[in-house]
Amino acid sequence: MVPEDGARAVAAAAAAAAAAAAMDSPTAAEHPPVESYQRQVDDIASKTDVLEKRVNEVTRFFDGKKHGSGGRKAGGSSRYATNGARDCKGTPDLTRQLGGIIRQITSHEWADPFLQPVDVVGLQLDDYHKIITKPMDFSTIQNKMEGKDGTKYNNVREIYSDVRLVFDNAMTYNDENHDVHIMAKLLLEKFEDKWLQLLPKVENEERKKEEPNDVPTTNNTTPEATVGKLAKDTDDELNELYNQLDELRRMVVQRCRKMTTDEKRKLGAGLCHLSPEDLSKALELVAQDNPSFQTSAEEVELDMDAQSETTLWRLKYFVREALERQANAAASGKAEESAKRKRDDIYNALAKTASKRVKK
Repeated sequence: MVPEDGARAVAAAAAAAAAAAAMDSPTAAEHPPVESYQRQVDDIASKTDVLEKRVNEVTRFFDGKKHGSGGRKAGGSSRYATNGARDCKGTPDLTRQLGGIIRQITSHEWADPFLQPVDVVGLQLDDYHKIITKPMDFSTIQNKMEGKDGTKYNNVREIYSDVRLVFDNAMTYNDENHDVHIMAKLLLEKFEDKWLQLLPKVENEERKKEEPNDVPTTNNTTPEATVGKLAKDTDDELNELYNQLDELRRMVVQRCRKMTTDEKRKLGAGLCHLSPEDLSKALELVAQDNPSFQTSAEEVELDMDAQSETTLWRLKYFVREALERQANAAASGKAEESAKRKRDDIYNALAKTASKRVKK
């Protein structure tokens, strides 16, 4: 299975390269702004957060099976237990249960921005439909569940996909530090948790529909089968995210102009001024594109001319950020020291004044 932290690392690297290239390239105005790249990366990173929870669920389940009674059991309180599946009466019952989950999500105090279609005109979001190709909101989902406007869902997975789309759109359009992005991410995680509880019944119902009528059907899905399918689906989604990241990196490389000799020289000088911790992180960036590069050696020789343009831009962006942090920390330290000296001067003056008063 593809590790989630690997996806986030690639996402961060792609964002750095895109930002550096877009801000420093003289032809940046001819290409999509850096915010467009950042939104794509934020969207991918948010999706990996959700998938990480699934990976953890699968890992805990199989760890429990490996260690016997220390893990989850097929019955009882397991979130993957399917003993309730025999009460399932078909798609209408699943739709009703999923509708209950949606009502819980939409009644949350943070759900208000997602209940109605985005007011693109009122909020003056001129670029919204350029970024979001398939808008979705909970009023539209509710109308479709009720069969209004001549549309209706064929199964609960279609409902699940549209609910995810509501939050994915919000996280794609809004920066990760924006309130709406944060709210969408939290609500999506809550929804995913509840969907995982319903998933065994959904898969059991789907299997019964696929089986021939003359073949006896089983009412229960084994936890192993449910978690196994969840693991496969999660792995497929993570692989799809990697494909998106590869495409994003390809776009970034196309827009990276070649770094000049003077810029490489300044970059090398900037590396020399990094803190040991930041220098280690910078070398790890180089190693990501060059696996043979040894970052643990006592002495590391970095040939700027041998690095790819992507690596050079990522390094430049990282070094600039790191040096700015160091400068801000140094300035803050000087300001604190100056304030301390002023306080000491005031205390000394007060002490002298008090001493004079005592003598009098």
